[in-house]
Amino acid sequence: MSNVTDPSAAGACLGTAGPAGSARPHAQVSPRNRGFLVVVALPATPRAVPRLRRLAREVARGHRLSEAAEEALTVIVSELGTNVVLHSGSTEMQVMFEIDATCLTVGVRDCGHWRQRPAPRCESADMDAAFGRGLALVDAYSVETTVLRSAEGTLVRSVIAL
Repeated sequence: MSNVTDPSAAGACLGTAGPAGSARPHAQVSPRNRGFLVVVALPATPRAVPRLRRLAREVARGHRLSEAAEEALTVIVSELGTNVVLHSGSTEMQVMFEIDATCLTVGVRDCGHWRQRPAPRCESADMDAAFGRGLALVDAYSVETTVLRSAEGTLVRSVIAL
């Protein structure tokens, strides 16, 4: 289930994107008892979303994760990346992957501003909409999802059980 908070600790954008269209890993280290960490900066453009899916597949296959974990990861990065592109107004996004023996955590950060819906969701009226189910899908594939909003942007972290 999503947990939405508004701490200033959500962090500012790193300002580390390379040339337009490039993905640049920032770190591959073994932090505190974690097995793996990758941080990638991408321009917040529609072309970033398929690149995120490919990267998610590489991470999953490189760590011999189950097909279910690979599917969960690709759906989650697709939805969160699409949300950044469509709704944040950010020019870039950072995507973080952390993995250990029990879970894989993916985080997507933007430098935009959360845009509230102009009207409350009306499930019956929204049922046939082509979009609007992103965070519900993320919740369905993860065991925990948190949304951290701040003046510097939004960080969404999703945990997938392995």
